[in-house]
Amino acid sequence: MDAKERKLKAKFDKISEQNTPKPKIIQNCFFAFIVGGAICTVGQFINEICISLDISKENTSAITAIIMVFIGALFTGLGVYDKLASKAGAGSVVPITGFANSIVAPAMEFKKEGFVFGVAAKMFTIAGPVLVYGITTSVIVGLGYYFIK
Repeated sequence: MDAKERKLKAKFDKISEQNTPKPKIIQNCFFAFIVGGAICTVGQFINEICISLDISKENTSAITAIIMVFIGALFTGLGVYDKLASKAGAGSVVPITGFANSIVAPAMEFKKEGFVFGVAAKMFTIAGPVLVYGITTSVIVGLGYYFIK
C-alpha cells in the first residue's frame, strides 16, 4: 500500500467514524433487561400455574418449554418478535424463545418457495446443526459419564 492509498484510507476511516451513529448503551441495556425479564417472567408464570395444578416437576418443565417455544414461534410468524428484537436487542435472545425465533425466521423468509422446499427446508438451516451437534455432544458426555461411573 503506497502513501496515497494510506492517506485515502485514513480519510475514509475518519469520515466513517464521524458519521457512524453512537450506540445508546444505557437505553439498550434497559430495554434488554426489561424484555429479557418479561420473557422469563412469562415462563415463570406458566411454571407456577402448572405447579398449582399439581403437575409433576418433570412435566411442568416440559409444558413450560413447549409453551415458550410455541409463543416464540407464533410471535416470529406474526412479525412481532422481530419488532421486539429490534428494540430489545440481546434481551430477546433468551435461549428458548430465541431458539424458536431462529428456526421460524428463515422458514418465514422462504415461504414463497413452497412448504417443502421453502418453509420445511429452511426451518432446519439453523436447527439442523444445533440438533446434530447437541445430540452428538449429549451422546459423548453420556458415554463418558457411563464409563467414568
